[in-house]
Amino acid sequence: MRIGRQRSASEKMCRACRAIGLCPKGAAMNKSDLNAQKETYRLSVIIPCYNEMATLQRCVASVMSIASDNLTLEIIIVDDCSTDDSPAIATELAAQHSIIRLLRHEKNTGKGAAIRSGISEASGDFVAIQDADLEYDPKDLVRLIEPLAARKADVVIGSRFLSSGPHRVLYFWHSIGNKFLTLLSNMLTDLNLTDIECGYKGFIGTYLTTS
Repeated sequence: MRIGRQRSASEKMCRACRAIGLCPKGAAMNKSDLNAQKETYRLSVIIPCYNEMATLQRCVASVMSIASDNLTLEIIIVDDCSTDDSPAIATELAAQHSIIRLLRHEKNTGKGAAIRSGISEASGDFVAIQDADLEYDPKDLVRLIEPLAARKADVVIGSRFLSSGPHRVLYFWHSIGNKFLTLLSNMLTDLNLTDIECGYKGFIGTYLTTS
């Protein structure tokens, strides 16, 4: 996957950290900033799905609730060869709502492959990933794309460690492993991310390409 044009290291750091509120050059955005924009944006939400029959319908309903006059949605459910009733639920949802599309894998190939399949079909101005298990609140998708809409970032990566509100507790060794991987990523990229494993990521749609 390639993201955008090549930039200097300093420019890449500024744009990346500005997206998650760490750069002193970037002013913090209010929650209503997206609705204040005059433009209308289209957000493609990719939902990788594997045996998520218990939460899939609620997840899609929550994603649909963020649509507004300024934000239209394209929801792409990618079923990764589920063995439960997830495909039937997704098929019914797609039949009921024109903004929902269903892609199906003939064999299980993993979340990464599901995301790549979704990206190849996405047509929105912005692209975001939403886990079907509702670990992340879809209402946060609006906050995720605000820096993209304001042209302050090309990529926005969420963080479970920067939120001041209630958040899910991580297992100790999981958090240690996450911090270690994030440290390695920061060393290689010269960025200052805080949660490389966070599932919430937003992109400028035209910057995503798949091989």
